[in-house]
Amino acid sequence: MGLTLTEKILKNHIVDGEMIKGTEIGIRIDQTLTQDATGTMAYLEFEAMGVPRVKTERSVAYIDHNTLQSGFENADDHRFIGSVAKKHGIYFSRPGNGICHQVHLERFGIPGKTLIGSDSHTPTGGGIGMIAIGAGGLDVAVAMGGGAYYITCPKIVKVELTGKLSPWVAAKDVILEVLRRMSVKGGVGKVIEYCGEGVSTLSVPERATITNMGAELGATTSIFPSDEVTRSFLKAQQREEVWVPLSADADAQYDEEININLSELVPLAACPHMPDNVKSVKEIGNIKIDQVCIGSCTNSSLLDMMKVAHILKGKTVNPDVSLSIAPGSKQVLNMLAQNGLLSIMIDAGARILESACGPCIGMGQSPNSKGISLRTFNRNFLGRSGTKDGQIYLVSPEMAAISAITGVLTDPRDIGEMPEFKLPETFTVNDNMIVPPAAEADMDSVEILRGPNIKPFPQTAPLSDSIDAVCSLKVEDNITTDHIMPAGAKILPLRSNIPAISKFCFTVCDEQFPERALAAGKSIIVGGANYGQGSSREHAALAPLYLGVKAVLVKSFARIHRANLINAGILPLTFADENDYDKISMGDELAIEDIRKSVENSQADITLKNKTTGVEIPVLCELSGRAKDIILAGGLLDYTRESLNK
Repeated sequence: MGLTLTEKILKNHIVDGEMIKGTEIGIRIDQTLTQDATGTMAYLEFEAMGVPRVKTERSVAYIDHNTLQSGFENADDHRFIGSVAKKHGIYFSRPGNGICHQVHLERFGIPGKTLIGSDSHTPTGGGIGMIAIGAGGLDVAVAMGGGAYYITCPKIVKVELTGKLSPWVAAKDVILEVLRRMSVKGGVGKVIEYCGEGVSTLSVPERATITNMGAELGATTSIFPSDEVTRSFLKAQQREEVWVPLSADADAQYDEEININLSELVPLAACPHMPDNVKSVKEIGNIKIDQVCIGSCTNSSLLDMMKVAHILKGKTVNPDVSLSIAPGSKQVLNMLAQNGLLSIMIDAGARILESACGPCIGMGQSPNSKGISLRTFNRNFLGRSGTKDGQIYLVSPEMAAISAITGVLTDPRDIGEMPEFKLPETFTVNDNMIVPPAAEADMDSVEILRGPNIKPFPQTAPLSDSIDAVCSLKVEDNITTDHIMPAGAKILPLRSNIPAISKFCFTVCDEQFPERALAAGKSIIVGGANYGQGSSREHAALAPLYLGVKAVLVKSFARIHRANLINAGILPLTFADENDYDKISMGDELAIEDIRKSVENSQADITLKNKTTGVEIPVLCELSGRAKDIILAGGLLDYTRESLNK
């Protein structure tokens, strides 16, 4: 029996466990990336391990999230990350060089390699045939230190692409169609592998758009084969030597299969407030809009910008619409300037933003009250834009650009004939904004520069014999990490200061939660299905840790967040019967007796007692051997220290 592309790469990198679906495997990591919102904590964790220099083939630290410097905090974080990178063997992509996923695709990604990044959209690298996975910062730190990265051996979903996209139908519409079919939790425990004759019709930037938003499926990652299209892209980036052909065997076996005829797709949009709330533009209608934002790691490539410039040429942005455009990298911005496309955008009235994440994470460009904003981004969670009642629609760059002109949601097929958009045979390559690390002989002389906002990792402790704690919060289904630990211009600068940022934990749901949890000393959070979907931000685990949360009991977890809770030493529990969710109320006193003994004995079925009502509730504590040891030790940092000492 043949192998899927996913199986081929995983098999070549497995260092612990066996390729048995549903079991835990450890894989060797070739490359890592961090961004500044998660990077400071990841590097503090790396420092705590005592490993002098990274052991990966390539590790890169990007500055792309906290670029709005309204105080000293972000600048201090950037300076700290730059000094750590120089000392410990990490390449440093300076502010202004671009969004981590766009730059990594351009300059560092290699087909067949493994990459983990402290950002949930790391699967962008799957566009060139990498196994690229989003992870918590602590997992990235361990990988930089030479440790394996552990995942559940995934099921593999084959997405068979046939046909070719019709004019003005985009790659964004492909992934929105997949989301419409699978939902935001349909990819949990799975890798999405794209195959079929339609693959060859998609450029690498288009493939990267699709794998990028695979994160919204809850998938482990998504991947395309490495073919002649990949080779041409890498050749244009002057990196053809890293190309290798990679594809699934003809007789490969898949766990699920989805068939998409690209020729039949129509322009789609994800409606508020979830990426899988997908409708056609015809179903939505010509609603009046207030804002358009084009960019993010999903849709900020040169190809995207070429299409936007074509649509804007000779036009003027509607007077009732604010249009902002953020090219994804310095390379893209520079080439737009060189070929005159930037001038077209400026002439049309677009507001040109720096090459960074910006509005995608609520870092500026928040829409007006109840404003309707069309965005080429990947998430439209409630309040993520910075405006709590903002109505955010996720669309293609083509739909965004034409709608900015008309002032209403507009089908891009109304534009008329579409020209052929071709990527250049050679990209402008200038890596002067990527700082290489110091030579190994000079690393000891490099000083780590720390600002006053940079605080140490929260205090942890081994799992206690029993847990007796109040339910400090009860939340519904599909709670995102934006609910747990919001982003935005006011909060992101505190990412290096867990005591300070914890004051905003869950305030989207309950403004009193941080104060209540801290006063309780120790507590348990109860939640619904798909708890923790969205960003990989480990702060959504570290802030609850600081606030005394000992366990989280939910109907089901999103993959990365569950791993982050384990890494923080917080016990992840699920209801044996989801109906028991109704048997707990906020403020109830809860108890789990002999929990340490149960975990030590790998006992999955345990009993939680609601002391307030007297009801006993069966819950599941499903921990593998390694995850069990991490929880017992009090978290991954403690576990790693113990392992290194041994």
